Amino acid sequence: MKEIKAVFFDLDGTLLPMDQGRFMKCYFGELCKVVVPTGYITAEKLVEAIWFGTKAMVKNDGSRPNDRVFWDNFALCTSLDSEKCAEIEGMCDSFYTDTFNLAKAVCGDNPLAIEAVKAARGDGRRRVVLASNPVFPGVGQESRLGWVGLKASDFDFITAYENQKYCKPNPKYYLDICEVIGVLPSECIMIGNDEREDAKAASEAGIDCFLVTDCLIPCEGYSYPGKRGNFTDMLKMLNELE
Repeated sequence: MKEIKAVFFDLDGTLLPMDQGRFMKCYFGELCKVVVPTGYITAEKLVEAIWFGTKAMVKNDGSRPNDRVFWDNFALCTSLDSEKCAEIEGMCDSFYTDTFNLAKAVCGDNPLAIEAVKAARGDGRRRVVLASNPVFPGVGQESRLGWVGLKASDFDFITAYENQKYCKPNPKYYLDICEVIGVLPSECIMIGNDEREDAKAASEAGIDCFLVTDCLIPCEGYSYPGKRGNFTDMLKMLNELE
């Protein structure tokens, strides 16, 4: 077996069990409670603008950081001036460290998450990356990690919308991580639950993948032919790595 120097973990549906529909409903509901009282925007327009900005990040060509792509498109969708957009951006930053944590209630527990990250590190032989789609700010990534008992210091690198210029399912997202941490794609393994964004995209970047099936998101017209199984199967795989 070839040597693996880095393990990439997806978060939502992988380390953190969740139903995407329930999570998004709760997340948007709580965010609306924070932003809508400003009077600048309705709940419907806020949700529309978030999706508009998110879709723009997914299409990012690498010329700008994802956060600037998001907020520029948020402004475009809402027609709000720069001062009001900056105020809403600040409110969102605070939201992700506080009220956002209420969404934990609609997510599952994963007592094996900490063990999996420790196994991935392999007593310091490997680097560990949180490769969660960088459509959230870093504070939002860290908050969700806390819901399964993990923290930022458990990882060598965490992708977030401030430090990334691509998103899943663009294979360049994975290649960019490899460049940042100084490894070859062939020396990595991606662990995720999304057949398109994790397995297919990572494979196209030359990275092996283990598809976790507990909260599987299938890809229409594509079936990942590589390793797959539940979280316990994945943990066993990690413990067997060279």
